Amino acid sequence: MVRVITAIQVSYHRLDLDPPFPAAWDPVPRRGFPVALVRVRDSSGMIGVGAGDPLRGLVDYHHLFVGQDPLDLDRHSAVLQNVAFLDGRPWPFELALWDLAGKLEATPVWKMLGGHDPRLRLYASFGTHRDVGQTVENAVAVCDRGFAAIKLRFGRSDLAADLEVLDAVRAAVGDEVAVMVDCNQGWRMPWDTSPPNTYSLARTTAAELAERDVYWIEEPLHRGDHAGMARLRQEVPIRVAGGEMTREMHEFDLLLNAGSLDVYQPDAAVTGGIGGLRRVAEKVHAAGHVFSPHTWGNGIGLMANAHLAAGTGGTPFLEFPLDPPEWTESRRDFLLSEPIVANGELALGDAPGWGIEIDEEMCDATAVQVAVY
Repeated sequence: MVRVITAIQVSYHRLDLDPPFPAAWDPVPRRGFPVALVRVRDSSGMIGVGAGDPLRGLVDYHHLFVGQDPLDLDRHSAVLQNVAFLDGRPWPFELALWDLAGKLEATPVWKMLGGHDPRLRLYASFGTHRDVGQTVENAVAVCDRGFAAIKLRFGRSDLAADLEVLDAVRAAVGDEVAVMVDCNQGWRMPWDTSPPNTYSLARTTAAELAERDVYWIEEPLHRGDHAGMARLRQEVPIRVAGGEMTREMHEFDLLLNAGSLDVYQPDAAVTGGIGGLRRVAEKVHAAGHVFSPHTWGNGIGLMANAHLAAGTGGTPFLEFPLDPPEWTESRRDFLLSEPIVANGELALGDAPGWGIEIDEEMCDATAVQVAVY
């Protein structure tokens, strides 16, 4: 039977957040969590789903996919690379195509990508600037759940305040727990015009973290400062991580050629999709570096990046956004019938596609016309 794509549906959803979520990378506390949900239907009636940030401009290109073979994923990825250059980031749609393909093939996406290991070790990724006591309490709680790694956020009033929190967490969880630090200097929200860290501050921070055996320093400089990150790698003995908002595939080649990063963190819902990032992962591994996708967003994006990591292999820890009480599994995964709950490890299993189900009642309850923060 010849299958073709018959329909593409994009809906917008927003979960009200009370209490608000004070994201470390956003000076304005978030009172809502917006998600664009994409569904792709084929002529057999099968539906694939993807989700991410609002899809601006995609509707003008639906005709390039309707009537096409849903399994021609390389062709779809090539078209979307062009769309991404012209009209924003269409990658949640590409995620829906992979979910559909997995369902049609009765295969989980991680197996379609090479099938390395469906079990992923996770790091609990905090997202706020809490005080010392609160941060330590959360760190101990996630370690008690089985997490062997934690990521803290820097960017408080000064470096001393950040280091105070780091030192307290390290004393509480011990040396066996890996600790990462995210400086969040790679990009800004539209309303945040503060400049990124200077190289001097980034180097001082990296040196302090290296002395404390921090596993990696993430986004210590602006995303475009390839030379600065390469210099930092040469001058300080600590892994440098980044790349979550890198926009085009050739930019990863530039980062690799410049020797800018030890850990590459693109997100399939943000850049390149599964098809593009599987090739990035191959290059990263060939260069002897680490591929560990960014997953901060909704549960569908988390699962897509988990399949990407499991399918391409070599990820020491995968990001698992978790910072209660403002950021919980139920908030993050509000569009799913069941939240993704993990205790230090995520096992993907053999369910086709992403292996998830959408909560249709929640979709109806949170539907909006425009998805904004």
